Amino acid sequence: MKKIKIKVPATIANLVCGFDILGMAIHEPYDEMELKLLDSPEIIIRHEDHFGLPEEPSKNVAGVVLQNIIEHLKLTKGFEVTIRKHIKPGSGLGSSAASAAGAAFGANALLGNILSREEMVHFAMFGEELASGVRHADNIAPCIYGGITLVKSSSPIDIIPLSTPNLFVAAVHPQVEVKTSDARQILKKNILLKDAVEQWGNIAGLVTGILKNDIPLIGRSLNDRIIEPVRSILIPKFDEIKTRSLEAGALGGGISGSGPSIFMLAEKKETAEKIAQLMKSIYDEIKIESFVYVSKINPSGIEIVEEDHDDNQ
Repeated sequence: MKKIKIKVPATIANLVCGFDILGMAIHEPYDEMELKLLDSPEIIIRHEDHFGLPEEPSKNVAGVVLQNIIEHLKLTKGFEVTIRKHIKPGSGLGSSAASAAGAAFGANALLGNILSREEMVHFAMFGEELASGVRHADNIAPCIYGGITLVKSSSPIDIIPLSTPNLFVAAVHPQVEVKTSDARQILKKNILLKDAVEQWGNIAGLVTGILKNDIPLIGRSLNDRIIEPVRSILIPKFDEIKTRSLEAGALGGGISGSGPSIFMLAEKKETAEKIAQLMKSIYDEIKIESFVYVSKINPSGIEIVEEDHDDNQ
C-alpha cells in the first residue's frame, strides 16, 4: 500500500469518574487524514484546515508520532501526511489524540500492519505528550480500539476493551478554550480518603454497568468527587447544563476530557437530541457560540476510507 485515507473519530475521555483511564469513541465530529509512504525517511505534514497548527514535524502531534516510529523501527521510508481537522484543538473531544492515533494507525497500515494495537497506542502517546505534557492514553485507546476502553496501565500498556452499550451521546462544544495542560495544573495534588473510596466505587460501578449492560447502574455511577468539582469552574454554565440535562432524561454525564465540551448519555436518540438542543440554548442565552453533536457510541474507532495499492509490488 502506498497511500491511505482514514476517518479519525472524536473521543470522550474520563467518562466522569475514570480520570485518565476510561475513554469512548463517538461518530462525530471526526478528522480526515491522508498518509502517503515516501522512499526516504522524511516527514512532510500539511494541514488543510484553519487552526494554524505547526507543520514542522517535531512540533506537530502527528509528526512526533511518525518520527518515533521511523526511529524505533529503523525505517528507510518516510511519510507525507495531509490533515483536515474538524475536531477543534482545545475542545475536550480528543483533537490531539485524533492526530496522534491517526498517524500511528495510518503508518501501520502503510507498513503492512506490523504493529499491534498496543504498539500503536504506545507510539501515539508521544503525540499526547507533546500536546499536554503527559503521556496519557484515555483518548488514544478508544480512537484505535473503538467503543469504550479501560486503560489499566499506560506503562506497560494494558488496554481492556469494554462492551459498547446501546446508548446515545449528546455533546456540546462551547466556543471557549480550555487547554489540557492548564486543566491539569489546577487539579488537587492530595485528595481525601473518603473521596477516593467513593470514586473507586463509581469507577467499579461504571465498568460493571457497561459490562453487564446495566443502564441504571451506569447512570448512578456517573459521578465524580475529585476532578469535576475543580475543572467545572472553567466551563460557563456547567452546573446548569448538567442539572437541566438530568431533568430532561439524561442518564448522566459531565466534562468531556478536560473540557470545555460537555457530554450526556441517553437511552433514546430523541432524548439525546432534546438534551443537545437544551445545552445549545443555554449557551445561546449568554451569547456563547456552540456546536452540538448527537451520536451513538462508535464501536470501531478509526475507519479506512480509501486505500491505494502500489501495482508494482
